[in-house]
Amino acid sequence: MTVGGRGQRLALSFVVVLACGSHSNQRQVRESPGAADVGVIAFSSPRGGAWAVHVVNADGSNLRQLTNRPENDGYPAWSPDGTRIALYAYHGDTTWSIHVMNSDGTGRRRLTHREGARHSAPAWSPDGMQIAFGSERGDAYEIWMMNADGSEQRRLGEVSGGAPDWSPDGRRVVFHSWRDGESEICVVNTDGSGLTRLTDTDAGEWHPAWSPDGTRIAFMSDRDGDHEIYAMDADGTRVVQLTHNDADDREPSWSPDGSQIVFASRRDGNQEVYVMNADGSNQTRVTRHPAADGQPAWMR
Repeated sequence: MTVGGRGQRLALSFVVVLACGSHSNQRQVRESPGAADVGVIAFSSPRGGAWAVHVVNADGSNLRQLTNRPENDGYPAWSPDGTRIALYAYHGDTTWSIHVMNSDGTGRRRLTHREGARHSAPAWSPDGMQIAFGSERGDAYEIWMMNADGSEQRRLGEVSGGAPDWSPDGRRVVFHSWRDGESEICVVNTDGSGLTRLTDTDAGEWHPAWSPDGTRIAFMSDRDGDHEIYAMDADGTRVVQLTHNDADDREPSWSPDGSQIVFASRRDGNQEVYVMNADGSNQTRVTRHPAADGQPAWMR
């Protein structure tokens, strides 16, 4: 999560962490994990002080911490084959960088090195050969791409925004971008052409995530007054609200088979990781800790 730093606009761009109260939700939520019994979820949490990357089975078992730095690590993203995790790391408040490591936390390597730039929200291409990420330099919020070894770093066209995610066919990137004073969900071809706006509301929309079959995009929005999880067709039509409560739900990520979505929620007074079916049913709490758990990513 973003802690400290330069204000909510940057936080919304990269990790979208806002404080809200806890209220009862309108859907039934089971307190015992069990609805999601396959797969591994990575997430970040400050359980030991600084934010660090953890992994847990999707049924809530076998929790383990992978990183342990004095500065923040977070926003984990699984490589397509599940053998590596990309993440962002603090180097002071003004410089963040993208790192990669093995899925057990070993073999860590820093990929970006630009001082005074904040790099975050890494996302692997479907073939595992490239990583897209958000970059903030001063007032510029851009999408950048690089090879998975950190070489050939380049900006994605002239688009402005953050939190990129690749389409399953590797041809497009979805991201959030400020349009007409609000953050909206947009999509662009990987050569920078074909910029298309998918949402157009008076609310803010952030953190899009493409479903494994490419037909749907999950995202978070405050269009009903607080942050909830929504899903829409990949062309921006047929928007469905999946969570319904007075506390913030954020940062969706799809299960490998597209049948479930993992997300973070503050509905129990502090932020925890939850899973639900792709239609919003059977919402289930996965983590349980006094510290905040968030930025979840399901191993693909």
